[in-house]
Amino acid sequence: MITLKSEREINQMMETGKLLAACHKEISKIIKPGITTIEIDRFVEEFLVQNGATPEQKGYKGYQFATCASINDEICHGFPRKTPLKNGDIVTIDMVVNLNGGLADSAWTYAVGNVTQKVNHLLEVTKKSLYKGIEQAQVGNRLGDIGHAIQSYVESEGFSVVRDFTGHGIGPTIHEDPQIPHFGSPGKGSRLKEGMVITIEPMVNEGIWYSQMDSNGWTARTVDGKLSAQYEHTLAITKNGPVILTLQ
Repeated sequence: MITLKSEREINQMMETGKLLAACHKEISKIIKPGITTIEIDRFVEEFLVQNGATPEQKGYKGYQFATCASINDEICHGFPRKTPLKNGDIVTIDMVVNLNGGLADSAWTYAVGNVTQKVNHLLEVTKKSLYKGIEQAQVGNRLGDIGHAIQSYVESEGFSVVRDFTGHGIGPTIHEDPQIPHFGSPGKGSRLKEGMVITIEPMVNEGIWYSQMDSNGWTARTVDGKLSAQYEHTLAITKNGPVILTLQ
């Protein structure tokens, strides 16, 4: 069931989103070759607690960490680990934050040290595809309008969009209806209504879009070993257009 949020609920989620965005800005300052994703995870949890918030996904279905940290060919839900990041890696840090009951969700892919022009292009296209999807998040549009805008742009740049994982509604729980595919046909799917709060979070692969699951039951990675990137915002659907709640 799709729930519509009140102005009060959206304002609370916006406060959470501001804190989440501030956390990502701090992460960008410490990402460098030699740091481990478990160190980043500890930093995030300490930052949130110091600011009166909690990592919502810690404990969700048994998940043990404050963040997901997906490196290189990992598409999503990578476990933070003690292996140092290397120059030329990319890493996606994804988190859901709870501040006084308001939730916000955002993922960002970071370049570690110096990456190639080809890798930079993947990151730029993935980020731009997120905003192309957000542009379609208008009252009266359909979910397929979002997915089509993302897919058509990504494929025009020679990359592929993951089909197995989607955006979603959010608040007061992590995952709510509707699912938000990052591919599809314009004019198809449920209509967007004022008061909906959703995530748009395209995962874009350097190679083919198929994914495979690791034995841990959480981490998805590309089947061809090529890179995957992701950018995600939480946004509210309003009569005046989409409002990004996790804007950095």
